[in-house]
Amino acid sequence: MTLFTIIFLPGYSKYQDLRQKNRALEEKIGTLQISNVRLENEIKRLHKDPAYMEKVARDKLKITKTGEVVYKIVEEDK
Repeated sequence: MTLFTIIFLPGYSKYQDLRQKNRALEEKIGTLQISNVRLENEIKRLHKDPAYMEKVARDKLKITKTGEVVYKIVEEDK
């Protein structure tokens, strides 16, 4: 029995380690696939919906229309 343990325990430990890493990688793949679908949907929406494109440009890029005045509210530190 001791000989069996000495021979097979390192291999079994390595196998369990690899199974755990495989599970973690499969979970990460699932998360990335969901993220990929969301990004693809946003790309499609940006190409097809001019109102959404304008909203994104205004929010993320701080772009304004000609003649617009932007007011920035700054809070005082207490």
